[in-house]
Amino acid sequence: MGSLGEFPAETNYRKPLGIRFLESIKKSKLSYKTHQAIVLIVTFFAYASYHATRKTTSIVKSALDPQSSEVGLKLFPWRITYVSQPSETKRSLSWILGDGWAPFNGSDGTALLGQLDVAFLAVYAFGMYFSGHLGDRMNLRIFLTVGMIGTGIFTALFGVGYWGGVHSYYYFLVVQMIAGLFQSTGWPSVVAVVGNWFGKKKRGLIMGIWNAHTSVGNITGSLIAAAMLSYGWGWSFVLPGLMIAILGLVVFLLLPVSPESVGADKEEEEVGSPRKNGEEVTRPLLSSDKELKEEAVGFIEAWKIPGVAPFAFCLFFAKLVAYTFLYWLPYYISHTAIEGKYLSSETAGNLSTFFDVGGVLGGILAGHISDRLDARAITAATFMYCSIPALYFYRSYGHISLAMNIFFMFICGMFVNGPYALITTAVSADLGTHSSLKGNSKALATVTAIIDGTGSVGAAVGPLLTGYISAKSWSAVFTMLMGAALVAGLLLTRLVVAEVAARIAESRSQRGQESSPQVSELDV
Repeated sequence: MGSLGEFPAETNYRKPLGIRFLESIKKSKLSYKTHQAIVLIVTFFAYASYHATRKTTSIVKSALDPQSSEVGLKLFPWRITYVSQPSETKRSLSWILGDGWAPFNGSDGTALLGQLDVAFLAVYAFGMYFSGHLGDRMNLRIFLTVGMIGTGIFTALFGVGYWGGVHSYYYFLVVQMIAGLFQSTGWPSVVAVVGNWFGKKKRGLIMGIWNAHTSVGNITGSLIAAAMLSYGWGWSFVLPGLMIAILGLVVFLLLPVSPESVGADKEEEEVGSPRKNGEEVTRPLLSSDKELKEEAVGFIEAWKIPGVAPFAFCLFFAKLVAYTFLYWLPYYISHTAIEGKYLSSETAGNLSTFFDVGGVLGGILAGHISDRLDARAITAATFMYCSIPALYFYRSYGHISLAMNIFFMFICGMFVNGPYALITTAVSADLGTHSSLKGNSKALATVTAIIDGTGSVGAAVGPLLTGYISAKSWSAVFTMLMGAALVAGLLLTRLVVAEVAARIAESRSQRGQESSPQVSELDV
């Protein structure tokens, strides 16, 4: 078997079956870069599937509650249509959509659907704290597999209510809450795994690109759910549920949790670079040290890690803004006259994806800039401050023309989702391997869960407040969002000042080193 015989028996036994199968075909050990590629690809599709299942409810709302705007199911999704225009497609689907689905087809249908959203996000946020705690104490591959299959089952069970003729509100409420609990396993797990494989040097850029899974998942979930509506709204839940369950099996078979778990040797570029300003050289990120016995970091201890609390509360307000757009942007577009006309719900939903596209670019830019500057807080705060005028311009001038609406929406997505992506990925991984932990890698999932769990509370609060405030004034909603963005930036002030001071000290040190040879020559 060649070099396979050289593998330690214990390490080979711990390897996922898929990795062992690939190595048996290759007849040699997989390289470190190959393992990294597997990690990025598997976790990308895994978390994209989480978001795909999360997005289905917003698409099916109009089938459950026909008082909402019409559902767009046209073959060409980017075609512009207006409410005033008749649609043969919509008429042909009326026999499927009918009068909605009890109990959501009454006068309080929209409120009940909103309560499902809030219940899902509340349990998701609550479960996030426990998921991170458990993730650092369990095999992340098993933990993530259970979470994905559980999410698939309960997502599908929501759709089963269609064939089962279920009309109990509490059935859908309980199913959504349990689905939210299983969904909370995803983010701490995938960030911890990616953090185990990638060093800090290029982590921001890599994770910025990798974080596109959020938008890919949202768009995929929207397209699948909309396409399945013509066969009955139950399929809009069952198909995404089946998809995430299958990907959960892929995770079980292929995902290497850490280099140590598969006996992979770190390459030179993964070795941590010496610290600046004369600090001692750090060990490689999460390097294996058999003499160091690692114990999982407690919940309270994780909160005490420098930077965790400020970034967690910053994400609370950043997610408040981002998730308000996620849940309300299509509704806002369809109820705002653009060039004096109101767009159909179909076109508004498709148009809203430009916010996600802007978010992809924002995540990549934020990660790359923070890598170049070695300043996560400065980058995140700057993006949040820039989102304030972007939100103002979108509200004030987005109605003038379709082109301006798309442009300002794209800019909003870039500045709103940029820091959101940065904090939930690179920052969480940085803090989960903070120097105060002395090389202990058993904090990644816990820290990630604390930060994203706190942010998810804001994700629940934002859409809830918007539901009440928008009934009076959309301008008041945007004022709330701009205020939240301002607070998010201000919460990082202390960290920004520290990073600026570090940059100044570094600049002075470099100037001193450049001038020292000239002084020695004059002395000679």
